[in-house]
Amino acid sequence: MEDWKPGGSSPEADGSTIQSIDTSFAIVTALRKTNGAGVTELAERADLSKSSAHKHLRSLMKHGCVVKEDEEYRLGLRYLDLGAHVRSEYPGSAEIKHKLRDLAAETGESAQFAVEERGHAVVLHRDVSHSGVYSRGREGRRFPIHQTAAGKAILSQHSDQWVREIVDRYGLLAATPQTITEKTVLFDELAEIRDRGVAFNSEESTEGLRSVAAPVTGPDGDVLGALAVAGPTHRLTGDRFDRELPNLVRSIVNEIELNLAHS
Repeated sequence: MEDWKPGGSSPEADGSTIQSIDTSFAIVTALRKTNGAGVTELAERADLSKSSAHKHLRSLMKHGCVVKEDEEYRLGLRYLDLGAHVRSEYPGSAEIKHKLRDLAAETGESAQFAVEERGHAVVLHRDVSHSGVYSRGREGRRFPIHQTAAGKAILSQHSDQWVREIVDRYGLLAATPQTITEKTVLFDELAEIRDRGVAFNSEESTEGLRSVAAPVTGPDGDVLGALAVAGPTHRLTGDRFDRELPNLVRSIVNEIELNLAHS
């Protein structure tokens, strides 16, 4: 199987983990889901004693990862600093962000750039025009890679063996009745994407939403991610969905790749 780029092997295959770090991340996850909670609720959600939860919270507060207001804890802005740094270090990030803004403005829709990490599609950048729809695809959101147009565009740039490893590891979970859940159907669609250069999503990740995406490759030939434009089904239809948007997305991807090759 090809090397995972970026990401790495599954941690389950690498032996034991550090329990205290696992516990801290369980608390962080609970805080994300609750958007703030007291120590008693966090202890219950993380299956900890109150004293243990409190110790982990104090450590997280020490490093700016958690803040406390009255008796409630919430995630701190340290994560924004870390996330912004990670995104800025991604190859071509500044150029892609600039072109993404142009795509959103020209189409009047939502534009996204997604990358692959550990077998999932992660939204690295998003820009929404004044008339665009704010979907679930916020920056940092992680999706099963087969559910989105950007994810399928990324998959199309890898070998069948590489794709099969992801499917075997994570399955083909359904988000809507339109999601691809059969391996043969996925491989047939990936072959079509390779031929036409773009991927389509018609309500496969979110009902009422369609999208078009094209893969972006770097100067060394590795796939960096995929650029996508998304909008409601009543606006992304007919020739606009089948030809206009695919041609525009491909055109902007070509500009990105040329600029990266000569930067």
